[in-house]
Amino acid sequence: MRRLIANGLMFGNLVHISSPALIDRYNRALMHLAGKRTGLTDFHIDLSGFSPEIGEELGDPFYLNPNGVNRQFVLLGTEQKRAPLLNAQFSTSRDILLRFITANEAQLFALTAKDAVAGELVNSVFQVDVPQRLFDIRQVRVEADTTSGTIRQADHLARLVERFKTEEDGWFDDVLIAEMIETARDTGDVTRNPVHLKHETFEQRNFWTAHFGGLYLFQGVDHPAVIASAEKPEGDLPIKYVFDLSERNRIAKFLNYNDLAEPVVKARGIDGAAILRQKMDFITADTLARKGVDLTGRTRSDLRRLARSHAGDLPPEYDLLADMVRWAETGGSWPRVSSDHPGYFYTLRAANTPDRDLVNMLLAELCPLDIRQLFICHKELFYTAYRGWPEEKKAYAADFLANEYAVDKAGARAALFGHELDMSGAAPDPARVRARRDDLIDRVGPWGAVRRR
Repeated sequence: MRRLIANGLMFGNLVHISSPALIDRYNRALMHLAGKRTGLTDFHIDLSGFSPEIGEELGDPFYLNPNGVNRQFVLLGTEQKRAPLLNAQFSTSRDILLRFITANEAQLFALTAKDAVAGELVNSVFQVDVPQRLFDIRQVRVEADTTSGTIRQADHLARLVERFKTEEDGWFDDVLIAEMIETARDTGDVTRNPVHLKHETFEQRNFWTAHFGGLYLFQGVDHPAVIASAEKPEGDLPIKYVFDLSERNRIAKFLNYNDLAEPVVKARGIDGAAILRQKMDFITADTLARKGVDLTGRTRSDLRRLARSHAGDLPPEYDLLADMVRWAETGGSWPRVSSDHPGYFYTLRAANTPDRDLVNMLLAELCPLDIRQLFICHKELFYTAYRGWPEEKKAYAADFLANEYAVDKAGARAALFGHELDMSGAAPDPARVRARRDDLIDRVGPWGAVRRR
């Protein structure tokens, strides 16, 4: 893993904390949340304020995530929004924290100038001891305050001011006035500089969780289902369909029925053939690395030349993608393939829906040879898989990701997963696209208009 760390592919973009003042604020917040302190004089923190070094010091990598359900966080500055989220137990946690920081950036900037902000992603479940409890998680609410209770005090002062202004004898209430003055010493003038955080509530219907070996819950789609990365959960679940990753035909039908995926080579706004060629390179690299071939310094041309000389060793995934590329570049008949083919999911990407990140995460798990999508969409699984790769593949993956992906992350993601904008500059509404398609089917049938001879 040192190779990944050295290339900034693991623990990259963490915020370095070395100031005694910030460490003191962090300790106050940590004591407030978990009743613990750190003796370290410098450490790094992620988006939520979690520190790998402190986790090792305390012997608890989940010291800010008890029971893996209600994630706690410590904000020492708004620059944490650029950091990754480590040890995520739910796919929605990072997005919720980012949206909270973005919506309150000005207030958080002012608050963290003097104190740490500590908070929690709160839902109605405190422990997920059985899979059925996951279905009780409907909403997540962000709650936060400084360690000295600035927000709580400001809300209290705002109520006192309202009483002072509205009660008939408010102007003559010496006790009320004295309490207002005392509270204002800590909060300042909330009428001129209001101290308030937007504690939004976020829906959590479709999400991935690391619990029970990894589960994808799709509850907010037309045809709901649960997809298990490991064995199917035991017991009756309040959902009709439960699949595991071996049931490829059923997963393919689920994606199709809910319009969640589309063929890469037919997607608008991207170079589908180029994406599939890169996937073929990854498959070639895996095949060669397992044969002990040194891939150091190998270019794409080198890999494609080696693919020709090792054609008999390449898996069926490679052949299917090659057929797709030929169709995209030279025409001909569409390669027909069943969903149980090992290369089927390599030909897909998420459609333009609110759940595209979750679908791309699922597809990454179904396509483990695509190291780039695995790294972008499912980092924890990438790190787990990386530990078992031969050294030749580890070196190739680290070199490729550091030199071709990390230099332009936003551009790479747009090229891989972006969706073409319409004339107004907005992404097409999936519901309207589906309505137009259904209307066309109603008029001409599912196989198109029948031409007369």
